[in-house]
Amino acid sequence: MVSSWRVQQAAREIRAGAVIAYPTEAVWGLGCDPWDEEAVYRLLAIKERSVDKGLILVADNIRQFDFLFESFPEDWIDRMASTWPGPNTWLVPHQDLLPEWITGIHDSVALRVSDHPQVRELCALVGPLVSTSANRQGRPAARSRLRVEQYFRGEVDLVLGGALGGRKSPSVIRDLVTGEVIRP
Repeated sequence: MVSSWRVQQAAREIRAGAVIAYPTEAVWGLGCDPWDEEAVYRLLAIKERSVDKGLILVADNIRQFDFLFESFPEDWIDRMASTWPGPNTWLVPHQDLLPEWITGIHDSVALRVSDHPQVRELCALVGPLVSTSANRQGRPAARSRLRVEQYFRGEVDLVLGGALGGRKSPSVIRDLVTGEVIRP
């Protein structure tokens, strides 16, 4: 896959510790490298979000999460794979394989494989990303680049241009172990 120069630029920025804004399927997101503690805490500060709440990780394919799935039953992996790529987020046991700045106070981590072309391109270049809605705690999620600029002018390192994916609502969230729908 040949990536656009803008996505390549965003990938370079992320590798250098940037917090970026980017379009997703339904709303704009804020993201960074989940392994970069400083970048994640900066993102949380920008968003005014407690680290205790945990964050979603987004990828371009299920294989980017294989390191979490080694001890999972095959039916769990099949269940997730049958809904990806797409607007489905799964809460999966993290087994202490991720840092607390991603998992918060939870025993699970939220995972999604995006079907948005730019998100997939970006994740193909840098691996899984933090993906959280572009808004301050308690405010509506940004649904336009203009709103992102209004919310975060001068606070994010890069705003990746592009269009939303056309969905009206954020992804469905399900618990992998129980099958319970957490957010329809």
